[in-house]
Amino acid sequence: INDNHSLIHVQEKRIKIAYFLGTLDRGGMETLLLDVLHQAAGTPGDVLLLYSREGNISHLFRETPVKMIRVTPRPGIDLPFLWRLRRVLLRARVDVVHAQHPLQAAHAWIASTGTRVKVVETIHGYDFGQTRKGARVLAWMLRHARLNIFVSETQRAYYSRAYRLPGNGRQVVVYNGVRFDKIPSRPANDPSPGDEQRHWTLGMVGSFVPVRDQMTVCRFLALARDRGISFHFFFAGEVNTPDGEACRRYCLDRGLLPDAVTFLGVRDDIPALLARLDAFVYATRHDTFGIAVVEAIAAALPVFVNDWEVTREVTDEGALATIYKTGDEHDLLLHFLDFTTRPRHYREQAAVAAARVRDKYDIRRHVARLHDCYTLACK
Repeated sequence: INDNHSLIHVQEKRIKIAYFLGTLDRGGMETLLLDVLHQAAGTPGDVLLLYSREGNISHLFRETPVKMIRVTPRPGIDLPFLWRLRRVLLRARVDVVHAQHPLQAAHAWIASTGTRVKVVETIHGYDFGQTRKGARVLAWMLRHARLNIFVSETQRAYYSRAYRLPGNGRQVVVYNGVRFDKIPSRPANDPSPGDEQRHWTLGMVGSFVPVRDQMTVCRFLALARDRGISFHFFFAGEVNTPDGEACRRYCLDRGLLPDAVTFLGVRDDIPALLARLDAFVYATRHDTFGIAVVEAIAAALPVFVNDWEVTREVTDEGALATIYKTGDEHDLLLHFLDFTTRPRHYREQAAVAAARVRDKYDIRRHVARLHDCYTLACK
């Protein structure tokens, strides 16, 4: 597409988009992209998936309606890889490469130098804990990408301040989207087992990584058990990490394992798990969006989440969930005790929140917003 073409000319041409991903392993970014690709047949552009390595959900990507091409770099500076990538982009007549990581964005930018291919990137996380090389690549691409897409206003504000990014329309926000057809929503008047038995089934979804704060939840569970609350809590997510081992030791030392707490590990049946719960409890240190929180709200569950900037934004300052003080298990307990005395009230509020979140974060809205970005990138 010629940069001098008008917006009308851009819209007359079907924009060819190449999504660029690293390893096809399970994660929030990969799950989101899977849902985007499943919408590909109904989008105004043609879609291609470029990726570097196979992973544990490669088979799920092959179930999408898009063509997949593997381009794998060798360690270090791999000039033949960049040439192969360039050939793929030109032969496929790609207009926009949408990278999901700064490194893939840098590869695409170098490979497409001198062509009309535009490179946009989504920044899925923060820059905490970066290696020196990773920090340099990130800072460089923030300045050179055609568009930087952020997943929340909070995240965009952080990067704009930290990297002094220009306010020239190249820093945009596209909220993550969810395929809500996968998530059943419990009616507000559906009785919960806890209503009669006063035994609560609770849970949290998310890998045990520094982004999250499952330890605060574990401390809350110990307090709840000491107050005589009967519950079973399910942690879903990768647990074979230092944070996961610390949480398992804590629960074991305080007698929560195995009767009151179960560590499920990575699961493919999160919608089924949500359907079993009476409430969802979440804790984060620096999530950039919180898809697990949105999915739990969409399931019409009462949701308890800490007051991190992004969770306040995503839940409309607590209108869609109950907010407690970050890292404060005592404050979380106070809110939860109120829930145990008024469960029907909380479920009625959760049903209203579910309808709002399903409209605001629907995957179709997300895909439409992305295509607005691709049109903008091609101007």
